Amino acid sequence: MSESVKAKKKSPTAGEAPSEGGDKLQQAKSDAALPALGVKGMIRWAWTQLTSMRTALFLLLLLAIAAVPGSLFPQRPANPSVVTQYIKDNPSYGELLDALQLYDVYSSAWFSAIYLLLFISLIGCVTPRAIAHYKAMKSQPPRTPKRLSRLPEYGTLVLPADAGIPASKAIHDAAGLLRKRGYRVEVRDADGDLPNLGAERGFMKEVGNLVFHTSLIGVLVSVAIGGLFGYSGQRILVEGDTFVNTLVGYDQFTPGTNFQSSWLQPYSIRLDKFEAQFDRESAGKIGQPIDFTADVTTKDSPDAPEQKEVLKVNEPVSLGGTSVYLTGNGYAPVVTVRDGSGNVAFQGPVVAKLQGDNYYSSVVIKVPDGRPEQLGFVGFFLPTAYVTDDGVSFSASPELFNPQLSLNSYYGDLGLDKGVPQNVFELDVSDLQQLNGRDLEAGGITLAPGMTKDLPDGKGSITFDGVKKYVGVDIHHNPGQLYALIFGLLAVAGLVTSLYIGRRRVWVRTGTHQDGRTMVEYGLLARGEDHRLTGEAAALRELFAREWQVSTDTTNASNTVSSTTSKDQ
Repeated sequence: MSESVKAKKKSPTAGEAPSEGGDKLQQAKSDAALPALGVKGMIRWAWTQLTSMRTALFLLLLLAIAAVPGSLFPQRPANPSVVTQYIKDNPSYGELLDALQLYDVYSSAWFSAIYLLLFISLIGCVTPRAIAHYKAMKSQPPRTPKRLSRLPEYGTLVLPADAGIPASKAIHDAAGLLRKRGYRVEVRDADGDLPNLGAERGFMKEVGNLVFHTSLIGVLVSVAIGGLFGYSGQRILVEGDTFVNTLVGYDQFTPGTNFQSSWLQPYSIRLDKFEAQFDRESAGKIGQPIDFTADVTTKDSPDAPEQKEVLKVNEPVSLGGTSVYLTGNGYAPVVTVRDGSGNVAFQGPVVAKLQGDNYYSSVVIKVPDGRPEQLGFVGFFLPTAYVTDDGVSFSASPELFNPQLSLNSYYGDLGLDKGVPQNVFELDVSDLQQLNGRDLEAGGITLAPGMTKDLPDGKGSITFDGVKKYVGVDIHHNPGQLYALIFGLLAVAGLVTSLYIGRRRVWVRTGTHQDGRTMVEYGLLARGEDHRLTGEAAALRELFAREWQVSTDTTNASNTVSSTTSKDQ
């Protein structure tokens, strides 16, 4: 028989004519043509692909990868001068990176495209699922299967004939117990021969899932709002200085994409006093900072009354819709510089930039108003100066126990009149002539508070008047920050809900045996994986047995698929 079958399957040999059925099949294949997809079909296919969960996860991963260049290359919104210098230092590929918008990653066209596609994909995923879940919540539980024994969790109970519990009453009792456990119940054929019910619960699992994905959309929108309409800036305040929230009041300002400077609230902050507390007792930690406190005076508007507030690390001051953070501090030596004509060319505090331990700081002083020559000074400031036997000076403590200012002086054209921006903490001495220095006959300038040093060749003098303290503050305005926090918390709540709530269905069927006993069978099914389904089945069995006062002998229950299968066989 097998040989004959094989013979039938052989193809016709050369010279033999194919069978009639083969002709028709070949003709049908040759005539078959796939229908054209068309424009609408192509759009529908593209939308289906875009709104799939797989695409959303891929776009989320792609967005994370696209953000990596923002940490590898300097960003123009944060510091344009650094980007300009980077391009000069790397002429071979610097301009290529600029053409690829790698210095403006978060506002680039390709990053915005990924962000927008992710936003659309999430909306396309959530909306149909929300509609489908709403319909499922409004619909009745599924019909009772004919063979409950095929369900993963299955059990039976037998009610004695003398218990006086007919099948109709048993099904209503079961319905009441299931409702108390939070199930939505529908009783069917209550007066028939085989009353049954369907019950379902766990709709909050899908609700939590939808809340999680909707919250992700909310987070994306909130972040976009912050990037479009927020801003951030930095300012250094010396004791006694006042900052007014205007564009020219910032040392550095980074606006959002659509931010307008006219939106700035005209509030003000004055630094009255700054106190830094250092450890003076712990062995090995002497000089370590313990606490920083800035006493400030704020005004919400020019006509508003003054308010005394305290600014500390991680305790910002909220003002005019912004948060003001304390991010740094240091010392600002107060100096007076007189030019060769004896006139005061510069007077005031100079911010010293921290460079090392114990507040060792660099100092740069530029005096463009000096006559007949512009003057420049560069050196360092020591809060507690200590000189070794080799003549090396260093700071022995961050506190002002022995302040000292050491400088070298220069004269010439500072280049400030050429319109080229310069770093206030750096002095370009390539076009300047040096007046003072350790290697020169005039020596360097070393000053204690109250001391004055005359410059060589009658170029002027410099006086160290005293020391003030300064703080660095970061000012942030993010209109989407609160909403991002709310949606973030909702996302966590939705995720926890979807993980810990199980979607379950229960069916119960009752009937009356010929000898008068009432037979009860029940089965449970989970939507997805649910390792607690067995425990739920045991709990329901216990409730049923207690309600009808029957034994919970496990020999009448089949709690696994394998036992159910063997029983059916």
